[in-house]
Amino acid sequence: QVLLHVLFEHAAGYAVFAVREVEEIGLQLPQVEESVLTLGKFLNVVKLVAFSPFRSAQSALENMNAVSEGVLHEDLRLLLDTALPPKRKKVVLGVGDAKMGAAVLEELGVQCQTGGVVAELMRGIRLHFPALVRGLTAQSAAKAQLGLGHSYSRAKVKFNVHRVDNMIIQSISLLDQLDKDINTFSMRVREWYGYHFPELIKIVPENSMYCRVAKFIGNRRELSEESLEGLEEIVMDSAKAQAILEASRSSMGMDISPLDLINIESFSRRVISLSDYRKGLQEYLRSKMSQVAPSLSALIGEVVGARLISHAGSLTNLAKYPASTVQILGAEKALFRALKTRGNTPKYGLIFHSTFIGRAAAKNKGRISRYLANKCTIASRIDCFSEVPTSVFGDKLREQVEERLAFYETGEPPRKNLEVMKEAVVE
Repeated sequence: QVLLHVLFEHAAGYAVFAVREVEEIGLQLPQVEESVLTLGKFLNVVKLVAFSPFRSAQSALENMNAVSEGVLHEDLRLLLDTALPPKRKKVVLGVGDAKMGAAVLEELGVQCQTGGVVAELMRGIRLHFPALVRGLTAQSAAKAQLGLGHSYSRAKVKFNVHRVDNMIIQSISLLDQLDKDINTFSMRVREWYGYHFPELIKIVPENSMYCRVAKFIGNRRELSEESLEGLEEIVMDSAKAQAILEASRSSMGMDISPLDLINIESFSRRVISLSDYRKGLQEYLRSKMSQVAPSLSALIGEVVGARLISHAGSLTNLAKYPASTVQILGAEKALFRALKTRGNTPKYGLIFHSTFIGRAAAKNKGRISRYLANKCTIASRIDCFSEVPTSVFGDKLREQVEERLAFYETGEPPRKNLEVMKEAVVE
């Protein structure tokens, strides 16, 4: 007596198997597990009813996309109609995916089962599939799986809705990493060159400029009036260049060998090249953000906007968040600590780095961060769901935040949101 039919999706096609000699499916799991390992025993339990090969690689890809989305493809519908008995009420169909089971039940009215004994049967079918289907060798099955796997993955990447903001997430992560690395390397240059010319740190405190000056000067004893012009180009200040020259003449630093200088100059050159690359990366991030999230960039800036997208995982995820979540995005540790200790919850997370919160008075920081988070949520939704990217809405939202800041300071009432949005739509 056949109590269960099993639907199996393979790269070569669809197959339907009838399961025999299983009286109570739920109770017979150990026997099924035992029979899976040997083909002879497994053939006593499972029998091939129908096999429908895919006509072409394109057809296979279409069917697999339908299966992954839980949609009943026309090819599968045709196979199930012909392979399953006419009395559908007595039939139970075992499927691997619950979504596919729901689709089969809705379309064909066939009762479906997932998990338990079905998973074990699937494992056995997968193991012995070339032996169960006549004319299909293990080699041809492997080729079909490899080809379909490549085309399926390629199609998934191609149609990935987050594919553009993936670049933003990688860029901002690299930018933050570069900032840390450049800072660490610059400190190493300062410490290394500081033995020879300790006074330079106070005159040139900026990291990148310090590396350029150290590379240009080399041995401080060789610095003369002729070098002033080159120094002025680097530090962009004649008074500072003169101060460096005077400090080099009366420096307390130790003498340094030419070999040490060569190593310091080589390391400085690498730090300078990293700083230059960072500037180029920031420009790339700016251009990407203007294409992907123009409104968010116009409102809060490219870097903070990119950090919000990165922290949320994608622009779509950010657009789904409520304003209260966007407000404390990046301050999760502080939030859970406050909830645990019953203390005050944080007022802001990543949006603290925007200029608005810094400009607000201490008593208004929480209010402006709440208002700014609200506008960020609107901007991210506009960017995510609008067909034509535009920064007009972002500019208008920025004006609203500026007006709200002025309202906190002077009491001048800001414009209503409806008026501002109407203006933006007209523009």
